[in-house]
Amino acid sequence: MRMSTKGRFAVTAMMEVALRERSGPVSLGGIGQRQNMSLSYLEQLFSRLRRHGLVESTRGPGGGYTLGRRPEEITVADIIVAVDTEDMENQRGEAGAACQVGESLTGELWSSLNAKMIEYMDGITLRYLVDEQLVKKGVPLENKPHKRSLANKISQSTGFRLTAPNSVFAFGRSFASAP
Repeated sequence: MRMSTKGRFAVTAMMEVALRERSGPVSLGGIGQRQNMSLSYLEQLFSRLRRHGLVESTRGPGGGYTLGRRPEEITVADIIVAVDTEDMENQRGEAGAACQVGESLTGELWSSLNAKMIEYMDGITLRYLVDEQLVKKGVPLENKPHKRSLANKISQSTGFRLTAPNSVFAFGRSFASAP
């Protein structure tokens, strides 16, 4: 097993979701901005994380991702396996074809090392990583979810309040209450 950049980015992104999900679903755009990650790369990672049940998605305005399980139930090993499974299988196949003789000499060593790495990462939960960030580094968090409202942007930039009825019934009531 090798700790790839993909695995490191996935762990970082999952920490972002765990840190900020109290405010609602966390957008990939927000994660990308805070961690300087490409949106398309994050979409690939979260697709794999979602297939493994580690995150759940919410569509629409104000949508994003939330954890699929409690943070104390998600380990670093779970995250790494979710995003690197296909890559690990490809590496295993390439290595087997390239050095069958060398593997017989050191195969047990590498298998043992992989088992130790997985065992170590399986002992580190997402909750532990989040708590460590909050206590040791004092990560600043937003208290309110980001609301993407066109009406708010227009009223802030023009100074006009938009009070148009939001349904046919409200529109009808506006005429009934007029003098």
